[in-house]
Amino acid sequence: MGKWLFDSHPIVVDRELAAVFGLNEAILLQQLNYWINSKAAKTVNGRKWIYNSYKQWQEDNFPFWSLATVRRAIENCEKKGLIITGNFNKAGFDKTKWYSIDYDAVDRGMSKRSAQNEQTSCSKRSNAVVQNEQTNTRDYTETTAETTKDILSGKPDHAPYQEILDYLNSKAGTSYRASSKATQRFINARLNENYTVDDFKKVIDIKVANWKDDPKMSKYLRPQTLFSNKFEGYLNEPMPTKQPPKRTKGYLF
Repeated sequence: MGKWLFDSHPIVVDRELAAVFGLNEAILLQQLNYWINSKAAKTVNGRKWIYNSYKQWQEDNFPFWSLATVRRAIENCEKKGLIITGNFNKAGFDKTKWYSIDYDAVDRGMSKRSAQNEQTSCSKRSNAVVQNEQTNTRDYTETTAETTKDILSGKPDHAPYQEILDYLNSKAGTSYRASSKATQRFINARLNENYTVDDFKKVIDIKVANWKDDPKMSKYLRPQTLFSNKFEGYLNEPMPTKQPPKRTKGYLF
């Protein structure tokens, strides 16, 4: 068992693991580790495996995530070499994946992080001796104060709030502000699920085409509706096609 993972059923998050590999990936690894060390695991070629479909992972383990988020977390872990996948199903048509954890890869990632932290710490101590202490303190203070001020003031420089809101306002004829903390929370929630700016623009395009000319629905062209937990559903809706104008019967004179 990897020393960075717990062997318990409740979903827990190790802060160091999340800092290195990402929050969703850390949660996924922890839950996968639980099942690999349970009686449900199967041993193949000396390695323990657990098999599940994306839908089963989502329904049985991560109901607080969308199916797309589960898929992205698994694929990210595969790309990083943290998860090993296989297919040991008896039926050839059964494509359900089997999963195992490469504990050595997890340990290497965590060890690399520790080495980098130690190197950074030593470098800072050496620089403090060589450089003028007053200069170092002034530079650090100025940078920190400026960065903190920007974040607390709600400036949109640290996330694509401005780009997303400008796009919404131009398409829907609205005037939502990127500095609104409430709006930022909705955008951050979706960004944390690994959606992109292009995904936001696509949702805006689809719903503007659906709702803008509808007096009853146009009022819902707002961040709290478009960027809510229904975001994935909106994103997967087809773009409505424009209907040709209806012909009316008339008389020729």
